[in-house]
Amino acid sequence: MSLYSAFNSQRSLVLTLVILLGGGFLATSLLSYYASRATIRDGIVNTELPLTSDTVYSEIQKDLVRPVLISSMMARDTFMRDWVVAGEHDPGQMTRYLKEVMDHYGAYTAFFISNSSLKYYQAKGVLKQIDAKEPRDVWYYRVRDMVTPYEINVDPDMANKDNLTFFINYKVFDYNDNFIGATGVGLTVDAVTKLIDRYQQRYQRSVYFVDTFGRIVLTGADGGPQGATIGQLLSNLPGLSDLKGKLPKPQSGSYEYEVQGQDHFLNVRFIPELNWYLYVDKQEDGAMSDIRQSLYLNLFICLMVTAVVMLLLRRVIRRFQHKIEVQATLDSLTGLPNRRGFDLLALKAMQEAQRETKPLAALLLDLDHFKSLNDNHGHLAGDDVLVGFASDLRSCLRRSDIICRWGGEEFIILLKETDSDHAQSVAEKIRTLAEQHRYTFFGTPLRVTVSLGLTQWQSNDTLHSLIARADRALYRAKQAGRNQVCIETALPNAE
Repeated sequence: MSLYSAFNSQRSLVLTLVILLGGGFLATSLLSYYASRATIRDGIVNTELPLTSDTVYSEIQKDLVRPVLISSMMARDTFMRDWVVAGEHDPGQMTRYLKEVMDHYGAYTAFFISNSSLKYYQAKGVLKQIDAKEPRDVWYYRVRDMVTPYEINVDPDMANKDNLTFFINYKVFDYNDNFIGATGVGLTVDAVTKLIDRYQQRYQRSVYFVDTFGRIVLTGADGGPQGATIGQLLSNLPGLSDLKGKLPKPQSGSYEYEVQGQDHFLNVRFIPELNWYLYVDKQEDGAMSDIRQSLYLNLFICLMVTAVVMLLLRRVIRRFQHKIEVQATLDSLTGLPNRRGFDLLALKAMQEAQRETKPLAALLLDLDHFKSLNDNHGHLAGDDVLVGFASDLRSCLRRSDIICRWGGEEFIILLKETDSDHAQSVAEKIRTLAEQHRYTFFGTPLRVTVSLGLTQWQSNDTLHSLIARADRALYRAKQAGRNQVCIETALPNAE
């Protein structure tokens, strides 16, 4: 199997492992999603919606506590009782008092109705005279006769263009506990609508109110279920048409219905203070958005982790491959390029010389009597000499020059941008350094000389022809007695 095929096989194996890992992660995420979906659905029906309904109801009560306290304070105010007992002589005093209550507490409206004069006092003055025969005044007589000290009622406000208003109607008694009138403040429905919008945004549910006749009486700014408006009957809405029959009397409960293929969970709670039903509606798709987002996040993380693992593995493989390729082109003893590496570097150098018409010289070197050194001192000593000689070669050359171990005790050098005279000077420098240098092996000095064959590259040269000429020059140097440089000149039409 070739090196390329081996690495392709390794990549395929790693990719298969990554796919298996990603598939397992995907299967686990989907199983967790469906298990969580069933658990959340059960929690919505049995826990979440009832708790939300209780919380909204508690907050409604909390939001109504302040106006109830204001009305209670007004009913017990000594000024109001003294003013009524004294005969209501100056109506301006009462209107100023009511205006002060509105300004100080931020109430939408403030009022007082005297049981003796039946006058309706408001911050703008005397609004009207209460009449028992007037349908819009029936509420006053209901308050007068009720057992509880106050009620919360929703009625049009005559003093403010009949805007629908939450009234807290509080009974007023004199110091002898005799009923002398009714007082209180009003909270606009717009303000309550803002509260509903706040609840819906906070709890991510649809919140609306329905009266005992099945009519929607209060919703958020965007309307009730399916965009229903105030006054619309539940019986006219898809999925809710039979709900009125399930509420024959004030009661609470949990229900489910479906609209356009979407399941809804509904919790209903009766609010006795308003005589209304509080509806908290949650769409199943919205309830599952969090775990669906969690699933998408898990899948995204899985994808990212898989991608990172693949990139890292690919990078490791490339580095490993590069390391092997480098090792395949380097001599393990001297660290110089071997023949494989030299072929790649030499072809590139010859192409550059051809393209830029610059000189290129080749030197083939052979250590003299190296076999005798190995025989007399051992191969480890020979290896030490080869390593030391390679280091000497580097010191004589430029970084741009190419040097490699050709095999055994032979080395080859390509001198870039170097003519014959300069190349001969470099060759003599190498020969002299080798002759003068002593290599020490366990205290024993070792001496070698070197023979060199030199030739100049020609434009019609191949790598084979260039090395063949250098080899002939080296052969002549050996034959002439070694430890010298010989030059081989190319013939005029050398192939």
